[in-house]
Amino acid sequence: MDYTQKIARQVAEIPRSGIRDFFELVQGREGVISLGVGEPDFVTPWHIREAAIYALEKGHTSYTSNLGLPELRKSIARYVGNFFHVDYEPLSEVLVTVGVSEAIDIALRALVNPGDEVIFHEPCYVSYSPSIALAYGKAVAVETRKRNGFALKADELRKAITPRSRVLMLNFPTNPTGATIDRADLEEIAALCIEHDLMVLSDEIYCELRYDDNGGDGGVEHVSIASLPGMRERTVLLHGFSKAFAMTGFRLGYACAPKPVVEAMMKIHQYSMLCAPIMSQMAAIEALENGAEPVARMRESYRQRRDFVVRRLNEMGLECHSPGGAFYVFPDIRRTGLASRDFAMRLLDEEGVAAVPGTAFGASGEGFLRCCYATSFDELRLAMDKMEAFVGRL
Repeated sequence: MDYTQKIARQVAEIPRSGIRDFFELVQGREGVISLGVGEPDFVTPWHIREAAIYALEKGHTSYTSNLGLPELRKSIARYVGNFFHVDYEPLSEVLVTVGVSEAIDIALRALVNPGDEVIFHEPCYVSYSPSIALAYGKAVAVETRKRNGFALKADELRKAITPRSRVLMLNFPTNPTGATIDRADLEEIAALCIEHDLMVLSDEIYCELRYDDNGGDGGVEHVSIASLPGMRERTVLLHGFSKAFAMTGFRLGYACAPKPVVEAMMKIHQYSMLCAPIMSQMAAIEALENGAEPVARMRESYRQRRDFVVRRLNEMGLECHSPGGAFYVFPDIRRTGLASRDFAMRLLDEEGVAAVPGTAFGASGEGFLRCCYATSFDELRLAMDKMEAFVGRL
């Protein structure tokens, strides 16, 4: 049977994840040091794991409300109010999802009509453009540049806006560059969104991992676009537990938005996912209520690793800006004369170090390499030594 005629066009036309494709090549290789998959190397803090265990022991194994446990939504609303300085009504403006990935998917499907344009900044997380295509939207990428620390600039955004523009997607701190954005730039972007009546999906999954707040570059606090005047009503704030709380396997995220938007998202959610796992939801309550100290400890460890890796990369001649957040660096490899994929493949073959070609995050990632420093200091030292030897031979 010719299955090319059986697969839906919008599915057949989207690419596989460049991250996963590359790391399928790594599988089965002995002694590889991975700087690839964006996952904390910390185990979920014990008190959070204990809450999940206790939930099982108490027999909490049922479905929850489609929106999520009321206790969790109240906890989320308190946390968002304190951290993001935006207030949401917990029982009607908060939706608990199966990771932020599901939240992105159902938000796009709730807001985008076929042919509507969705603008996003690139390099970006690998799922953005495919998620737009699966919602029958048209993906419009705006390139961010190394000279601006990969922050989105309003002048560049303005050029991409057309009468068909409907949604802007933001992700700060950014995967893969670790870029952050300051209040002044956000205010200019917010003004454009109001002028052109754009909705905003703001993916802030790395917001607790801002090193500026801990004595790093800039000293600027995290600012959500949802907190700016006129933006709460047109923003879907997306967040979750995977990165800051080291809870990737719990698969839990949430969306905060005006009631009509949450209602629209919930209709899709209830027919696809129904609800997020109850054990994960109960663990998330513990994370929000008592997780600040472990998050601060992990963040400080990441900051130290960031400083080490950025210094080593620059010393070996690979220019690398110091990212203000997340746990990635995005060094410029163009001086080596190699394309991103060629550099990554040779580094893997010759030195046993796995990093992701910048092109996995869009065409504007060519000439760069994503390295995740959420791994042990010993492995980071060895990886930097091996990379330095490789660059030296080039």
